[in-house]
Amino acid sequence: MFKRVENELELAMFNGVWTTVWREKGFDLEFSAHALERLMVVTEEGHYVGTAELKPYSAASTINETGFFQEHPELILAQGETAEIDKIALLKPYRGQQYISELLSSLIYTAEERQIKYFVSLLEPVFSRALRVTFKLPLDKLGEKVFYKGDYVVPMIFNVEQIYANKQKYAWLSYSQQTFTTQISNAGAREESAELFKL
Repeated sequence: MFKRVENELELAMFNGVWTTVWREKGFDLEFSAHALERLMVVTEEGHYVGTAELKPYSAASTINETGFFQEHPELILAQGETAEIDKIALLKPYRGQQYISELLSSLIYTAEERQIKYFVSLLEPVFSRALRVTFKLPLDKLGEKVFYKGDYVVPMIFNVEQIYANKQKYAWLSYSQQTFTTQISNAGAREESAELFKL
């Protein structure tokens, strides 16, 4: 399942998940002041295990320091219809195809809802290859890998409109109003929060 971050407790859970993954990988921590959406993957048992954050994108966004996104002709035409993906993270025991597809589904659901045509992101080379090969995502590599805030990343453009306009081509895609659940209890989140902050 996936859901939006809707309150302070869920925001604490969101921050607990991605910062755990970032520390494990040796990335620099960088909190965002403004986000369009913060999304979480939640297991059937109510465990918060994955995150993704959508941020506004413009020619002035700091991501342009690493990849020349602002010069890409499709992004120039799609001003106001592009968002940046940040904080894509899954806790180590949940890095299989099931939870990656939940995470991707949450992003695509949100893109369709907000009429976002493109995502821009800095992705680990191995992860970006998995997205292209396993999930057949329409990704456009915008340059060679560069070292950025603790690891090598590849600047990528993700044609998300192509996916939500052709859902039948993506068997792993799973979203409906029922999937976008808000029925996770705060009591379960409190227990999960206590466990995360012990790490």
